Amino acid sequence: MSRTIFFVSDGTGITSETIGKSLLTQFEGIDFRLVRVPFIDNSEKAIAARERVNRAAERDRERPIVINTLVNPHLSEIMSDCNGLVLDVFHTFVKQIEAELGVRRSPRVGISHGMSNLQSYEQRMGATNYALKHDDGADVNYQEADVILVGVSRSGKTPTCLYLALHYGIKAGNYPLTPDDLDALKLPKMLTPYKRKLFGLTIEPERLRQIREIRRPNSRYADARQVQREVEEAESLFRIHGLPSLNTTYASVEEIASKVLVSLGLERSML
Repeated sequence: MSRTIFFVSDGTGITSETIGKSLLTQFEGIDFRLVRVPFIDNSEKAIAARERVNRAAERDRERPIVINTLVNPHLSEIMSDCNGLVLDVFHTFVKQIEAELGVRRSPRVGISHGMSNLQSYEQRMGATNYALKHDDGADVNYQEADVILVGVSRSGKTPTCLYLALHYGIKAGNYPLTPDDLDALKLPKMLTPYKRKLFGLTIEPERLRQIREIRRPNSRYADARQVQREVEEAESLFRIHGLPSLNTTYASVEEIASKVLVSLGLERSML
């Protein structure tokens, strides 16, 4: 079974896609074809988007599902006339929020993912630069770090640091545990002063072997015994030094970042 899903927005489409994908995770055994239709900001574009949905309905012989976050009521009305199931996010929730707050909404396009707050934008960009500068032990001066991720190579440190920076403005550095670090089962000297900022990432050895094999085929780096040893010693180091840690094998970068924030008490809203 397959269905086409349209994410229609007058902005980037990130909001409609995020909401839609969250809803779709509740349904198994269906092949969803996902189509993002962003920047629908006038009647001509809305009519073209509507026709696109109609063509998909005719091709599939099934109604497409349309997740709509158009702010402009006129454009939403155009989309509602398509041959699909239209789920209007704003229409569903805004009326109730207006009633609760006693305030009418002020329709504005592109606020969710636009540069509406220059200060928070600069904070995110500064944190991103920090993450890049302090990636993979390149710079071990972690005095300004909010968090330092530690783990063996390819356990998910870099993408998590960048996610924390881009979405939360968190200054995150990361340090790769080397065989020398693991042999001693001691925290590297450069990390000792920042122990309260440390968070360990681990991963199932077989999954790590697969990742490393893609990066460096037939190498000692990807050897099964070497990988097993590194993971076991890294986990021992976390236990010995009482570091909070997480197995990233089946966790998305969003889940990893959220658990890092909660574990270290870094209560930070998305910027």
